[in-house]
Amino acid sequence: MKFIGQQRFGGPEVLETVQGARPVPGSGEVLLRLGAAAVNPVDCKLRAGRVRFLGDPPFTLGFDISGTVVETGTGVTGMHPGDNVFGMVHSRTGTYSEFVIARANALAPRPSGVDHVTAAALPTAALTAWQALDAADPRPGETVLVHAAAGGVGHFAVQFAERRGARVIGTARTANHRFVRGLGAAEVLDYTATDFAEAIDRVDVVLDLVGGEYGKRSLQLLDDNGRYITVQDSDATGDPRFRMVTGRPSAATLTEIGAAVARGQVRVHVDRVLPMDEVQEAHRLSESGRVRGKLVLTPWGA
Repeated sequence: MKFIGQQRFGGPEVLETVQGARPVPGSGEVLLRLGAAAVNPVDCKLRAGRVRFLGDPPFTLGFDISGTVVETGTGVTGMHPGDNVFGMVHSRTGTYSEFVIARANALAPRPSGVDHVTAAALPTAALTAWQALDAADPRPGETVLVHAAAGGVGHFAVQFAERRGARVIGTARTANHRFVRGLGAAEVLDYTATDFAEAIDRVDVVLDLVGGEYGKRSLQLLDDNGRYITVQDSDATGDPRFRMVTGRPSAATLTEIGAAVARGQVRVHVDRVLPMDEVQEAHRLSESGRVRGKLVLTPWGA
């Protein structure tokens, strides 16, 4: 089978197509044939060695997959060859591969009417947004500020917050303002031209998808009961209102999100779809900071 490997940390050029043996699923695992895989910003950080929770190369990147069950390991029930599923894979042998090993309990059925590309765009970004809002627990009428509202996690967070009855303010480049408003934001600020800390009075929740110096400046907008949720390293660490959230696999939540997508209640915006042999270009696009929604990879020759 083909997969994307890397032998060292570095730029997108270290990613290369490699041939290897098809893996065999173990207990509680399934083997999937790739339908589509998403690119997430953390993939680029891992590739470059800026974060190292996968250890040192060689490894295969990719956390999100939509695919078809080929084989099931021992102990797997309710899932059979030919089933279309999607979910998260946390492994050194990731989803940039023709065949992927996944934990069966991390996968959800792909809804009818939702294709592989759309389903692959969901797991990491949508689960992170959902779980961040669970942590913040915004009540109807409260105001939620979403930084990087046009991005992968952000465009889901705007929709999920609005569905909870919150008033949403987003930050995004001017070119993305109409897009973010279309997702349900009541107000959008251009962070390149406006100081959000001066333009906004008070908010109840900050969902910071940028990190860094955005932290302390965002805290200025919260009262003592405010909630500051981030998925990035932030200078707000240590404040009692601070909470870090990382997207965790949840088949139950993915099933709920997938159903909402199938009903047309949640939009999934895929900026670009690229074949796997253009993975280097996908990483360059991801690192440009100009991606609206998600980038998705399809198999070689698809």
